[in-house]
Amino acid sequence: MATGGSEEPPSSSGRKKHSNRLIHEKSPYLLQHAHNPVDWYPWGPEAFAKAKKEHKPIFLSVGYSTCHWCHVMERESFENEEIGKIMNESFVCIKVDREERPDVDKVYMAFVQATTGGGGWPMSVWLTPDLKPFAGGTYFAPEDGSLRPGFKTVLKNVADQWKRDRNGIIERSNKILTALQKGVAMSSGREAVPPSCPQVMETCFQQLTNSYDDEYGGFRESPKFPSPVNFNFLFRFWALNKTSEKGARALEMALHTLKMMAFGGIHDHIGQGFHRYSTDRHWHVPHFEKMLYDQGQLAVSYTEAYQTSGDKFFADIARDILLYVSRDLSDESGGFYSAEDADSHPSADSVEKKEGAFCVWTEQEIRELLPDPVSDATQTITMADVFAYYYGMKRNGNVEPAQDLHGELKNKNVLILRYSPQLTAVKFGLEVEKVKEILSTCRNRLYEVRKSRPCPHLDSKMVASWNGLMISGFARAGAVLGEKTYILRATKAATFLKEHMFDSNTGRLLRSCYRGSEGVVEQGASPISGFLDDYAFVIRSLIDLYEASFEEQWLEWAVKLQEKQDELFWDAKEFGYFTDDANDASVLLRLKEDQDGAEPSGNAVAASNLVRLANFTNRPDWTIRSKQIVTTFEKLLNGIPMALPEMVIGLMTQYHPLKQVVIRGELEAPDTLELIQCINAHFVPNKILLLADGNSESFLYQTLPFLSTLELKDGKATAYVCQNFSCSLPVTTAAELKTLLLK
Repeated sequence: MATGGSEEPPSSSGRKKHSNRLIHEKSPYLLQHAHNPVDWYPWGPEAFAKAKKEHKPIFLSVGYSTCHWCHVMERESFENEEIGKIMNESFVCIKVDREERPDVDKVYMAFVQATTGGGGWPMSVWLTPDLKPFAGGTYFAPEDGSLRPGFKTVLKNVADQWKRDRNGIIERSNKILTALQKGVAMSSGREAVPPSCPQVMETCFQQLTNSYDDEYGGFRESPKFPSPVNFNFLFRFWALNKTSEKGARALEMALHTLKMMAFGGIHDHIGQGFHRYSTDRHWHVPHFEKMLYDQGQLAVSYTEAYQTSGDKFFADIARDILLYVSRDLSDESGGFYSAEDADSHPSADSVEKKEGAFCVWTEQEIRELLPDPVSDATQTITMADVFAYYYGMKRNGNVEPAQDLHGELKNKNVLILRYSPQLTAVKFGLEVEKVKEILSTCRNRLYEVRKSRPCPHLDSKMVASWNGLMISGFARAGAVLGEKTYILRATKAATFLKEHMFDSNTGRLLRSCYRGSEGVVEQGASPISGFLDDYAFVIRSLIDLYEASFEEQWLEWAVKLQEKQDELFWDAKEFGYFTDDANDASVLLRLKEDQDGAEPSGNAVAASNLVRLANFTNRPDWTIRSKQIVTTFEKLLNGIPMALPEMVIGLMTQYHPLKQVVIRGELEAPDTLELIQCINAHFVPNKILLLADGNSESFLYQTLPFLSTLELKDGKATAYVCQNFSCSLPVTTAAELKTLLLK
């Protein structure tokens, strides 16, 4: 498998010409820069001390290993000897993997966004020796362009300004930091109350409706991102408004978008899984990297689409995602890798990588690889004809120049489903099942061919929060689809987290770990402690895993992690959770994430976690804390709720009484399984699911004494639907239970 990153050739002695301190790091992104001519330092006291001792400004470069423009800037600037010399002479240069240190990334991204009006990666920021930012941007071309100076010019200008007006720059940096501190501060006040749930729900729905693309789905013109948090909200809005026109509209928007994504080039039709985003409104030409956090969230979205619609198509896409992750992003020890790169070598002898090279095809390739005649057709055709028609392939490629600014996809085809199997069958005079059989044969053959191509770089870093998202994906899909292997895979990953990313002595999660050279799991020399997202996403995954497996150890661990999260991140004065703890003095701002992005806000996920755990453990203080979180974000919820739909879900979870669905029975008994299957077959989001097996010594019986009062009815597995620890009359059939769940 290709390793990605720097392609610097070895010297005549066989050694790399340059090596810097990043050679001792574990992060794949930092290791990609370990042989640049730039004297890179990792974020830490050694670099800070050097800057102070030599009175030099710091150049901070932040990115991640599958970032296309990070690769471009490395190739153009960081591998350039002349530019490297300027950087080394004038600056202390620090590299940060944003996926390892989201706290550092978010502080300086707040600065870049505030001062430039935009942001992204690679992020380039100049700091004083005491780490205060004074200039910044994102990607810089190496040389001057017609509209903006090149990186070389910017470096020289910043170095010159530092020499001429160091004191002035330091003074301005102090003012900048003060302004940032004021800008990111948020509080709700002790007397504040959560916003009106019906009003916030309605506003969020209307804002999503107004931005919705009726033809192709999605919530903007282009580029289009999957945004699973939108589906999360729309499905729950529908569940509360099933008989209304708005409810039907919410469901239609979610299902249509998910279907168009699955048809599009953002979906890897040969290798499964989803790419990061689409560059066009049709979901056709993607940015080709694949991120674990997308796979985990979309596995849940497609599972819920299946629950709400009953359409097997969505279940098949969920399985498609989980197949990809099981095969390509799974470590033998149980953890999940972070990502696959967008760029790869087009062939084994290629010098330069190209975006999408691993995934795209020429029409000629398809005709050579799929020459088999189709005997049942009304015309003389080959399998290539059927495949090319179905997936919209063209002789000169199907990518518009506007989606291929660098000419990397010229004459190439990105597969997109243009016609249904039914229309394809009509086109060639075939039976629909025959078309499906041909397409399946073609995909399998092309998958085998693609395996022989140089693979994209694999980021084998394992991140706690993203592993949590993926555990939820496997657990939720396993429960709904009745696939025990998925639940076992989720269990294996949770076991991995506890063994490799949890310090039992301190009760703290670790942010990341790595696949070592011998395939063993390794930690860095200074392990990075977990952040809010790590706790919130892992806690949610453990609750999901309990509801799929009914192994109480996961619920017990979730409770302990929630208590540790409260200890480390809770703002007792202004409410809400900070993204990081207060232990690292080099992080100048403690932020509270106030919007959903590619991943949901940690505060938003925590708001729902707290309500669920409160009902599992009879902890009313956690219900109060959940309300305090939502109140902290009141202004945004009242103004632009579509910026944080996951927090709207947290508000909905508080406003609508949560159902405690208790099954009194033995786990493997057929009558128990029938009732559990009934629950999982229906989309009932505002509930928790408990198994009461009669073991009075168990964790749940100890925390919820009312479980001891629940009996088997007529010796059969029995379901109780409870609210506020008051239960309905017992039922023993799936039909009776369905009525209770859906009323």
